Amino acid sequence: MMKFFFMLLMLIPLCFISEFWLVQIMFFIMSFLFLLNISMNYLWVNISYFLGNDMLSFSLIMLSFWICSLMILASEKIFKLNNFSNLFLFIMVNLMLALYLAFSSMNLFIFYLFFEISLIPTFILIIGWGYQPERIEAGIYLLFYTLLVSLPMMISIFYYYEKFFSLDFYFMKNDLNNFFIYLCMNFVFFVKMPMFFVHLWLPKAHVEAPVAGSMILAGIMLKLGGYGLLRLMNLFLTIGMKFNFIFIIISLVGGFFISLLCLRQSDIKSLIAYSSVAHMGLVLGGIMTLNIWGFWGALVMMLAHGLCSSGLFCLANITYERMLSRSLYLNKGLMNMFPSLSLWWFLFSASNMAAPPSLNLLGEIILINSLVSYSKFLMIFLVLISFFSAAYSLFLYAYSQHGTVYSGMYSMYSGSFREYLLLFLHWFPLNLLVLKSEYFTLWI
Repeated sequence: MMKFFFMLLMLIPLCFISEFWLVQIMFFIMSFLFLLNISMNYLWVNISYFLGNDMLSFSLIMLSFWICSLMILASEKIFKLNNFSNLFLFIMVNLMLALYLAFSSMNLFIFYLFFEISLIPTFILIIGWGYQPERIEAGIYLLFYTLLVSLPMMISIFYYYEKFFSLDFYFMKNDLNNFFIYLCMNFVFFVKMPMFFVHLWLPKAHVEAPVAGSMILAGIMLKLGGYGLLRLMNLFLTIGMKFNFIFIIISLVGGFFISLLCLRQSDIKSLIAYSSVAHMGLVLGGIMTLNIWGFWGALVMMLAHGLCSSGLFCLANITYERMLSRSLYLNKGLMNMFPSLSLWWFLFSASNMAAPPSLNLLGEIILINSLVSYSKFLMIFLVLISFFSAAYSLFLYAYSQHGTVYSGMYSMYSGSFREYLLLFLHWFPLNLLVLKSEYFTLWI
């Protein structure tokens, strides 16, 4: 694992002495090199000092490499205008370093440290390259929501170390039957996912962020919350059996309300951001059932959502660069302008509503299994969430592609090869990974 860490460190000088395409190619090469490291034989593989990976961390590191490569590909405008492009690349590499160390860490405190460090590059991305003056407010929301709940987690980590003398994940088998510690340790993950009631920072951050910021937020940062919960839930089995139903109800009822909210959005990015909250509500519900279906369903759904949501934000940005507006009232009749881009809108909207053969469908099936086996009454909200996710995905597609073209539009240019490549590299793994679903269902 250390070799990839050093490879990422070597990319830092490249940010200041070379063109952006070289860093981008290096990211792609590292993605494929890391892919060759997969091993299904052992619990932990590639162990070096405090780093190592299992299937859970391997999948999310792979997703991080892939999304970071595509973020550079999506941000060509920054490099064309030379808008502090070297600094942008430097922040990107640092963000990838923080994510790599957070996901591959075998020690709880090291994970917590890099979990918090990954906030800083994201914050700088939103503040530095966002579009509107409101980006300052969005950055503060992001920072304070996360930092407010991270201090109790740090204190509970120290408490755990004082009591059990180890913070290595491999040795964390002790049952903590303490509701206060349960809340302190997990609330930071609830905010990060984000759970309904503590989700307000996410739409703000998404809407104000540049395309790279939206991609990393939707693709990776929300997954840090799910990853933390999956890692630590075995500490709270006894207390979880008593209290997890509260969070399952909040996440599913919240997912339903957010789905209704999506149908009233006029901002494309805002709609996609709220749909992320609904999908991650399902993931949180699956994790909280404490069964193996929920565990693997959450992982599959996180990977699927990372690729699908990131692709939708790319599409929203491609449209924004042409129309200079994200409003659904102005972005109408786009099928008349570029029908080939409409195909991509259709493909990603279909994936977003969990249509076959996307990975979203596999994740949703496994999560529905998990939640229905927990309680048959949850079927009511699962039906509503599934129905309305199809409704707002259709609303997004139909409203933007059909209708009369906005008369104030005075110029239009067709899609470039880079944009279609970017969309293909999101969509292809999203629909190809279903063919290797035995990787995720092997232990069920």
